[in-house]
Amino acid sequence: MAYVRVDRAVKFFPREDGSEMLVLDGVSFDAKEHGITCLLGPSGCGKSTLLNAIAGLEKLDQGEIEFRVPGSTLHPTSHIPDLPARSPKLGYVFQDPRLLNWKRVEDNLVFAFKGMKIPRESWQGRLEKYLSLVGLLSFRKQYPLYLSGGMRQRVGLARGLAIEPEILLMDEPFSKLDQLTARQLRQDTVDICARLGQTTMLVTHDVEEAAYMGDRVVIFSSRPAHILEVVDNPLEATERDLDDLAFIRFKKRLLQTVLKLVDQEGV
Repeated sequence: MAYVRVDRAVKFFPREDGSEMLVLDGVSFDAKEHGITCLLGPSGCGKSTLLNAIAGLEKLDQGEIEFRVPGSTLHPTSHIPDLPARSPKLGYVFQDPRLLNWKRVEDNLVFAFKGMKIPRESWQGRLEKYLSLVGLLSFRKQYPLYLSGGMRQRVGLARGLAIEPEILLMDEPFSKLDQLTARQLRQDTVDICARLGQTTMLVTHDVEEAAYMGDRVVIFSSRPAHILEVVDNPLEATERDLDDLAFIRFKKRLLQTVLKLVDQEGV
């Protein structure tokens, strides 16, 4: 079972004048096991910074990030004397797909396989499985520049899933897509993650996206970020309909918390 706990996370960024800007101010929450945890908050509040700390791309100044996966407990923040049995396998889906345009779709996935030292004998099965899941198996020989924006993001999703991570990290992957394409990709991503039982953490500033995709929603304040509320979605993934009254009520609950923040802090 894959599990993430963020405990009293603190992060400073240096300013040009030599002072420090507080970005994360004692952030604590647990991610949803085998579900999608949405990190919802205003732009610039530190959500992506925290996601990068979880990915090991940033180092916290204080606090801990704890992963629990089979055979592993890892604290990737300062000066832990005992090394973990093994680090968890993390997948990352970026806001921009970051594909290698000179490589075909399938070769972009193979590039990730090589980086993760995945045995060659499993490549073909993984290519077929995950490109099928995102609806792109027939485009496996195509180059990214000949694909639409939504299709390129599907390649990014397939690449993140195909390494079969214990935890999948997603940083606003639909924010640059048109409304209809983003809506379909959200639905497909929820379906895929539910089918795989994938533990996922997704950064967003879109209230409707958080209400639709999140099994758990962690609402951030403006910078320096602290947690305003952690809300579990009362609706199962299969029950979420954008036009259904129960969904609209849940979205309104999230929106009221965010709007209260706007009123209090002028975000």
